[in-house]
Amino acid sequence: MIPRVFMIHPIPSGTRDVLPEETREVRAITDTLRGVFERHQYGEVYTPALEYESVLSRADMAEARPAYRVFDEAGAVLALRSDMTVPIARVVASRYAGSEPPLRFCYFAHCYRGVRPQRGQSRELLQAGIELIGSPAPEGTVEALTVLCHALDAVGLRDYRIGLGDASLFPALMGSLQVREEVRRDMLEALVRRDFVGLEHKLADSGLSDEAAALLLEVPQRRGGPEVLSDAPPPAVEPVTGMRRVHERLDPAVAERVIFDLGLVRNIGYYTGAVFEVYDPALGSPIGGGGRYDELLARFGRSLPAVGFALGIDRLHIALAGEERGTGALLARSSARSEEPGAVGDGSVPASAHAEGRPTAAGTKGNRAEGA
Repeated sequence: MIPRVFMIHPIPSGTRDVLPEETREVRAITDTLRGVFERHQYGEVYTPALEYESVLSRADMAEARPAYRVFDEAGAVLALRSDMTVPIARVVASRYAGSEPPLRFCYFAHCYRGVRPQRGQSRELLQAGIELIGSPAPEGTVEALTVLCHALDAVGLRDYRIGLGDASLFPALMGSLQVREEVRRDMLEALVRRDFVGLEHKLADSGLSDEAAALLLEVPQRRGGPEVLSDAPPPAVEPVTGMRRVHERLDPAVAERVIFDLGLVRNIGYYTGAVFEVYDPALGSPIGGGGRYDELLARFGRSLPAVGFALGIDRLHIALAGEERGTGALLARSSARSEEPGAVGDGSVPASAHAEGRPTAAGTKGNRAEGA
């Protein structure tokens, strides 16, 4: 017998093929999310995957800045978008310049980031999210968190929690203690990684007094229920008060999902106020996140407060599989009755979660690059 020869044609690192079984499950998830967004009056938009780099550079993207660039026929630099918030800010300023806020948009789109390809960390990300333009805090933040919880509940995720912090809190602490500008970025990067040992080392080398260093190390480790909002140091009073006002306005079913996290810092630089991330015990990294970006729209010519979030669909799919329930699992059960035996799988875990090369919940490494 002549042995079969399999040709392997590589694809770029950090990308992957999505086969029919998994595509059906992912489509079920996105269709469910779309239904929730539409019920909350969010209109779906599409924007080009390629944007002028000069447009994207108006925003402080920090670690999520565009990584892939090409030249067009006129020599202008184009970049693959790394998130959808900045393109939608451009759309609002150019296509809705005279429209009365609030404006509500949702999207389902691929974004591209320059990362170290490893399990759970991809260059190409399928994201679903919303942007609420023209609704200030706390009401706008409350609406975004409510839509987020309704979306996660609808797809069947049960064990998730939402970490809620404020992007201005730690910078305010550093400013009040006169931390040198050159070391502030290193401290914020340590917080993004949740590296408190690294933060402690940076504080030891910062030249700050022991009392100041202890405060900068202790405050961002406060995490839990409303009790962590008590006894905030003076520079943190305003952000903590903002978090308390949000919490007071949340429906009980949403409020019980919230964990206050005074050290929450996201890896995108345009956030100005409330920030949040979605966690599930079935996954070792955030499923998504978002926050307020009240100064971003002004950079495009229309000053409006705004808030939004993005969910990583791949990570949401893995978390649903890890919980052994959810939209993908329900689709697998129903499809198994109408298709050939074994085509999708009759267990509660989506069949594609077991496919070769597919990251599983247990194998996913921590990484905070996902989200808006």
